[in-house]
Amino acid sequence: MLAFIGGTGLTRMENLRIIDSHTLSTRFGAPSAPIVEGELNGNKVLFLARHGDPHVLLPHQVNYRANLSALKEVGATAIVAVNAVGGITAQAPTGGLVLPDQIIDYTWGREMTLFDDPAEPLVHVDFSWPFDSALRNGLKETLAASGLKWNDGGCYAATQGPRLETAAEIARLERDGCDIVGMTGMPEAVLARELELPYAMLSLVVNPAAGKSSHEITMAEIEAVIHDGMANVCRVLADFAGSYTA
Repeated sequence: MLAFIGGTGLTRMENLRIIDSHTLSTRFGAPSAPIVEGELNGNKVLFLARHGDPHVLLPHQVNYRANLSALKEVGATAIVAVNAVGGITAQAPTGGLVLPDQIIDYTWGREMTLFDDPAEPLVHVDFSWPFDSALRNGLKETLAASGLKWNDGGCYAATQGPRLETAAEIARLERDGCDIVGMTGMPEAVLARELELPYAMLSLVVNPAAGKSSHEITMAEIEAVIHDGMANVCRVLADFAGSYTA
């Protein structure tokens, strides 16, 4: 089944019929929220609220290992993750969508692997290309037909949070080649790779990153963009779910 990770608003899509809710625990603990199973445009799908339901978990508090393990256990075969991000370069304008093809991890102190049991073999996964090409191609086709403002490719910078970045930090990320910045992309993406779950990311740009606008970033502005932009995200995901084949 195709799984979506994002906010609780994803389960309020049009044409979504909720079938079940799975409350479970893993060897890494409980996931952020029960996993919701539904039918969307003819296909069964799974939803997981990354920050809990209601939204209570900060990015560094999310139990990413439990989240990914639980999705695998319930039957996920591929994951599309939705992220709210700051835009660094011109290819990431506020309100637009970005389908990144690379990621740089600037987080620290997070549980980064499923393979940390000394009694089990040490595993190193290839992470050269962190996002699944088949999923990205399917999302590209859906986005191309949507009429929305979007960009194919870009590098996602995963920062620790929960604070926003300084202008100097954003300048550094831009020098490193990053186009967008968020706080939830890692270790989520690499854990999906360890579980052999195809994973792609759809990012909504909710604000110019620090130093990229002439005024201070406010939560009111961000929330306004999220309100409008998430409707577009939901439309893209619903259309993608209708055309998705495992």
